[in-house]
Amino acid sequence: MISAPNIAALLMANPVLLAILSGVIIFLLWRFRRQSASERRHRRYRATAERVYVRLRQLSGDGQRMSYLRKINPYVFEELLLLAFERQGYAVQRNTSYSGDGGLDGRVHINGECLLIQAKRYSRAITPAHAQDFDALLTRMGQRGLFIHTGRTGQKSRAASSSSQQLMIISGQRLLALLAGKPFKEFSL
Repeated sequence: MISAPNIAALLMANPVLLAILSGVIIFLLWRFRRQSASERRHRRYRATAERVYVRLRQLSGDGQRMSYLRKINPYVFEELLLLAFERQGYAVQRNTSYSGDGGLDGRVHINGECLLIQAKRYSRAITPAHAQDFDALLTRMGQRGLFIHTGRTGQKSRAASSSSQQLMIISGQRLLALLAGKPFKEFSL
């Protein structure tokens, strides 16, 4: 059996072995560090979004799919949308927090352009004010964006979208197509 002083002498005599051992210890400390509540919550919502993504494909009709989407956690819905874009090969940026994000739920990079995303999990019609507020945010930031929701899009909300050069509303069949993996380029802004 090798004693502690012999191990210490061996490590001091061999700096490469010391560096490797130090690296392994640092990696293990990093790997098993205590995660914050926010990190655990993000991991949990992402895992749930993965399960929802699989479950959607098992449901038999579009009505069932929309009904199911309208019942999931709003934060899981955000993660589900980002997951759908990732599955299509687009780079996605997630926010570090779910609330207090100023109406911005993530970013997706498509064809060299960064599109801002706002996700709303509604059971009824969206309010035109939400679409207008997001449009104002896009104008302030000088970027285009996607307002993606599970509700109905009323006439006033459609008017807000059609009068805007930077806002695109995705809901209903287009939302289901996105979640089914239909290429996003077919939705062009």
